[in-house]
Amino acid sequence: MVDGALIDNFNLLSSDFAVKWKDLIRKSPQLKHYNTMDDKALVEANTPFYPLLARTLGRGLDRSLVGGFYVKLGKERMAEGFPVSEAIYGMNLSEKVALGYIINDYAPENPVRMYHAMGAVSQVSEFFLLGCFYLTKGFLEATYTSMESKDAVPQELLKKYFKDDFFFKKD
Repeated sequence: MVDGALIDNFNLLSSDFAVKWKDLIRKSPQLKHYNTMDDKALVEANTPFYPLLARTLGRGLDRSLVGGFYVKLGKERMAEGFPVSEAIYGMNLSEKVALGYIINDYAPENPVRMYHAMGAVSQVSEFFLLGCFYLTKGFLEATYTSMESKDAVPQELLKKYFKDDFFFKKD
């Protein structure tokens, strides 16, 4: 069970977490696409992660909700011209912010919180790992669709290089 105070903080402090994420982005020169965005746009792009994480911690992992969010995000990042590796790394920095808060700010307050934090760390990691799967799924679906419709790449060639069978399927 995850402490309600931790869940509330992921909701209430989502903008603060997004500012920390933005600062990590700015320190990462390999994130060229993210670093073309202004600070406000970066914070706005990252703020929705934390309420969704809070909901997941409070109600359990809803694959449909988390999957839908991250598939959409993957499609958006592809349309915006991001490399998939940069989109995933940006998401990993969101995880770093969330875990950093739990370990450095939330858990040390008392032994009970330390106990709650151990379970929360596992759930946060699961949330972001599942997010990587769905972000990649969305990104590749958008790439596949773009190559098929805009670039007129033949189906045989697409199937040769896109071996995944999860495109356009709901789990």
